[in-house]
Amino acid sequence: MELRGIGCAEVEGKTVLVRVDYNVPLSEGQVADDTRLRASLPTLRHLIDRGAKVVLMSHLGRPEGQVVEQLRLAPVAARLSELLGQPVQQLEACVGPTVEGAIAAGGAGDVFLLENVRFHHEETTNESRFARELARLGDLYVNDAFATVHRAHASTVGVADHLPAYAGLLMEKEIAALSRLESPRRPYTAIVGGKKARSKLGPLRDLVPQVDEILLGGGVAFTFLRALGADVGDSIVDEDLLDEVREIQAAANREKTVIHLPEDVVISEEISADAEVRNCDARAIPAGWKGLDIGPQTVSTFAARIQAASTIVWTGPLGAFELEPFASGTRSIANAVAASSAYSVIGGGETGEAVARFGLSGRVSYVSTGGGACLAFLRRKQLPALEALRV
Repeated sequence: MELRGIGCAEVEGKTVLVRVDYNVPLSEGQVADDTRLRASLPTLRHLIDRGAKVVLMSHLGRPEGQVVEQLRLAPVAARLSELLGQPVQQLEACVGPTVEGAIAAGGAGDVFLLENVRFHHEETTNESRFARELARLGDLYVNDAFATVHRAHASTVGVADHLPAYAGLLMEKEIAALSRLESPRRPYTAIVGGKKARSKLGPLRDLVPQVDEILLGGGVAFTFLRALGADVGDSIVDEDLLDEVREIQAAANREKTVIHLPEDVVISEEISADAEVRNCDARAIPAGWKGLDIGPQTVSTFAARIQAASTIVWTGPLGAFELEPFASGTRSIANAVAASSAYSVIGGGETGEAVARFGLSGRVSYVSTGGGACLAFLRRKQLPALEALRV
């Protein structure tokens, strides 16, 4: 996929409107994880160093078109100021004369951050008037928010109808890394986890003809196990999806794509940091107990498959890794991927968070900043925001 890159844009003396993804966790009024802010720095420094005035726009959370005080971007502006080593002026709105006046008063190299664009319902409906108002704030537009490329919103698609549009450095990096999965070296192994089967069946259906094998864990595995007749106790199961799971398994059989299900799991009666845990056959979990992590035998089997792979994509943790009693499986698989010589892509979201928590982000080939966007790219879905950036 060839995009118009920021390197082609004449930015000196221009006001550049940049869509970034600063949808970050907050804790006690501060940014709890600044990974996404750091990922945007190369693009911001590129613009600042070349004499552009930079106007940033992002969403935070899901305020549903209402002003939610806890979702204001002031903490983001404060942390970004520290990372950039210069002030970032937080504006109290997204559009309007006050915003336009503040930006006009700025000079080359200044950085402004608009308020949460999702405080306006017109953002998610891509309302043309709102897109035009945003476009009035800049001379050209840069999209560096890969995590939002599957959303046709005013700040990701609508603005590009009114300004010359370019891909930021992070966007280019994401597309280059993920494009390598379009012609992967074989064997190609997908690791799929996560809490809910419903969010993963579509990706699984699309991955089956692309990969050689799938290592399945997390909550999604228990719906598969139940569909195949296993006793999974009180584990998370979506009963409405059992027929669809059987169809995916049948498709995998036709494609000769092997789906590896857990052999053993870590079970507990409760999800807590001090829970009593046991190891158990994944197909014979007692009533009242729930599977919350893959067990040691499964880890061993999965690690062997990872070692044999030449290309790996991983989306979704394999257990409730946030709690230590259920973190071992995800940690062990993360270590196996890090030790592998395969080209490995981590599909952002919770999986990226887990790999970062275990200190392994620098030992895999690429960690995407976008969970849903990464999956959409891998599934070869149309990504509306990318279409506006094509050469």
